Order: sequence, then C-alpha cells, then structure tokens
Amino acid sequence: MKLTMQSLFLKIFFWFWATAFATGIAVVITFILGPGGVPSRWHSSLIDTARSSGRIALAELERGGAPAASSYIESLERDSQLRACLFDVNGNPIAGKGCQTFADMRSRVATTRSPEFAVKYGLVRVAQILPGSGGRDYIFATELPAGPRAAFGMDRAAVLLRLAVALSVSGFICYLLTLYITGPILRLRQAAQQLAGGMLSTRAAASIERRGDELGALGRDFNTMAARIEELISRQRQLIFDISHELRSPLARLNVALDLAREGKAGDLPFNHMESDLVRLNEMIGRLLTIARLDTAAVPVEMTSVNLTDLVRQIVDDAGFEAQKRNVAVIMAAPEYCYARGNAELVHSAIENIVRNAIRYTEAATSVDVSLGPDDKSNVLLVIRDHGKGVPGNDLERIFQPFYRVAEARDRESGGIGLGLAIADRVIRIHGGTIRAENAHPPGLKISIKLPAAELTSAR
Repeated sequence: MKLTMQSLFLKIFFWFWATAFATGIAVVITFILGPGGVPSRWHSSLIDTARSSGRIALAELERGGAPAASSYIESLERDSQLRACLFDVNGNPIAGKGCQTFADMRSRVATTRSPEFAVKYGLVRVAQILPGSGGRDYIFATELPAGPRAAFGMDRAAVLLRLAVALSVSGFICYLLTLYITGPILRLRQAAQQLAGGMLSTRAAASIERRGDELGALGRDFNTMAARIEELISRQRQLIFDISHELRSPLARLNVALDLAREGKAGDLPFNHMESDLVRLNEMIGRLLTIARLDTAAVPVEMTSVNLTDLVRQIVDDAGFEAQKRNVAVIMAAPEYCYARGNAELVHSAIENIVRNAIRYTEAATSVDVSLGPDDKSNVLLVIRDHGKGVPGNDLERIFQPFYRVAEARDRESGGIGLGLAIADRVIRIHGGTIRAENAHPPGLKISIKLPAAELTSAR
C-alpha cells in the first residue's frame, strides 16, 4: 500500500494519536483544575516522612546556619526533584528555592498550627510546625511523591470524573472519525440503491470525488461504473429500436416478393429479391452479434504482438482487387515491420471494415490512401483516407454508432448497413486504442487509429 498523505492509513494513524493526545490533555486538566485531597489513612505516613526531612534540615540549620540548611535542601531537591522550604514561625524563608509555592499553606499552618495537606499535579504537599532545640519553632514545607492512589486521592468521584472525561473525549473524536469514514460510504450505498432501482443518471456526490484518499478513488470508480452501465443500457435500448427499424424494410420486401411468387406472375424476380434480402438480414444479424459480444466482452481478449504491416497489406490487396470495379486504387505506405499489441482477428476485422467503407464512398477514379507507422514510443498510427464528399461536422462522432448513416451519400442505397464503423470503434477501444474521424482537404474522410505499440515495433 502506497503511503501518502491522502491514504486512509495515515489519516487513521493521525486520528489515533490525536485521540490519545487530546485524552491525555483532558485528564491532566482534571488533575489541575479538580479538587484534590489526601485520605486520612495516608496523613500519618506523610507527616512522618515530611517530619523526618524537616528535622534533618533543622539539625543542619542549628549546626551550620542557613547555608548548611540550604545545602541540605538543595541536595534533597536534586536527588528527588521535589521542592522543600524551611521558614521561621513568622513565615520568612530560611532555606530553599521557590518558597512562594508554599505561601498559602505556610500562612494556614502559622495560624492553625496544624499540618496542612494539598494535592497538585499528582504530588502531595505537606506543611507543618517543627520545634527547634532552643525552643524556637519553624515551619517546614515539602513535596512528596504520593503514588497513583494518593494522586487520585482515593476519591471515587474524582476517579469517575477523570474516567468520564477520558471516555468522552476519546468517544467524541472516534465519533468524528466514524462520520468521516462512514459518511461517504453511506452516500455511496444510497447511490448504488438508486442505480439498482433504475435511476441510471445517479452519480456519487462531487464532495466524495474530490477526496484525495481511497474513498475518493472509490467514488470516482463508482461514477465510472455508473456511466458505463448507463451507456451500455442506453446503447442496448437504441440498438433494439434501430434493429426493429432496420428489419421493417427487408421484411416488407420479403412479404411483397412472397406474394408475387405465389401469383407466379413475376418469374424469378421475387426470388432474387428474397435472396438479396435474406443475405442482407444474415449479414446484419452476424454483425449485431459481433457488436453484442464486443460490448459485453466478459472474457478478456487474448493479445499478442501483431505485425500490422503484413495484416494491413493483406487487407489492402484483397480490397484493392474488389475496388477495381469502381476504378479505385488502394495505396499503402508503411514500413516493412510495424508491431502492435492486439488480437489479430479482431484488428483485421476492424481495419477491413474501415477500408471497405472508404472504397464504397470514395469518388470513382480516385484512391483510398492507407498509411501506417510509429506515432510515438508507445503507439502506432494507422490513417485511412478516402476522396469522397466527407461527413458533416456534426456527424463525425455519430458515425461510430450502430445503424447511423449520413443522410445524403452514405445511405442505405450505397450498400452499407451502418455497422462496420461501430464494430471498428468497439474493437479499437477494447485494445486500449483510439479512433477518430475528420474531414480532409481536399474533400474526403480521414479516419485515424492509434493502437498500443508492442516492444518489437520498429522499421527494419
């Protein structure tokens, strides 16, 4: 899996750590803002611990004065990373740093002369009066590691509060993540249900398409699939309509010929017409089956390296022989070798349809020009040009639709049934190529085909 900033993996990874960070911050805030206390069962042990440190500080004070007491408290702070201060009974600091931290406790101890406790940032602070050897009293305040149980103060309400805060913060962020991921999926599901219900124009929302992650890719693929389904069903409906329209004329002629044959008044003429129409119907049905097979194409087409030069030359030779009837020449320009990747049988059928179509519509005593060669490193280009009247600009894209004919020169009387270019279009698209029609100057129709080049594509 490619790791990019658009991937769901990194987004979920980021959300996980954001949840952990936000939950930790919320819990710390409850420690800072929430009231804390120390249970009575811990008082005696904390007082004894603080008293022990305070007596050593007093002993150092009486032995070496304030510098000795300060030296001891500094070493205590350095070893334990906990603050401690020694005050006189009036609250004036004698030894220690940051003694302002204990100002409130010191004032209450001086007034009540009872030990004071407080919990802050997970530490217990203890302040108490200690008598000196000369009968003079001092106040000693220190921080002590309370441990997890004392840090929570053994207050069940505080424990429940912090647990509730952690669950609420993490739950809220996970809810947002769930909406972020499942929201597009639910909208895609709704679109899929609408598509299944017959609303073929349904597409995934533009907001899903614009996403840069896997869900955005899923939305774009869904829209591609929906467009393809709509196109296939629309083609199917149009094809059914066109087939019914195309079958009317030959069937009507068959009925007329059958009536004449029954009367026995027209000799062999009705049977000749019947034979012609039956051949036309057979050809039409065969080509319709080819289009249906190419449109559905459930089975992958076997691709090989095809020498287009040989394939096109064979088509040109066969078609050129037939074109002599109209005094039309088929001229080919190609390198000796030109390889494309494709299915030889299908490519042959597509190119033959286009060449024969060009011969049919080029003016008499002109030529059909066929040129073949490399287009770039990845494609080969085949151009087939006739010298007919061309096609109106609005019809250039539509000539690849089944049964579509240009009204004037390219009509039913010219011999075509309107399926050759449709078959060619589908074959080329199956091969991953492109086919394009344009009017040439001097007049004529030029059809350009690009096919993926094979590794052996070269002119030797």
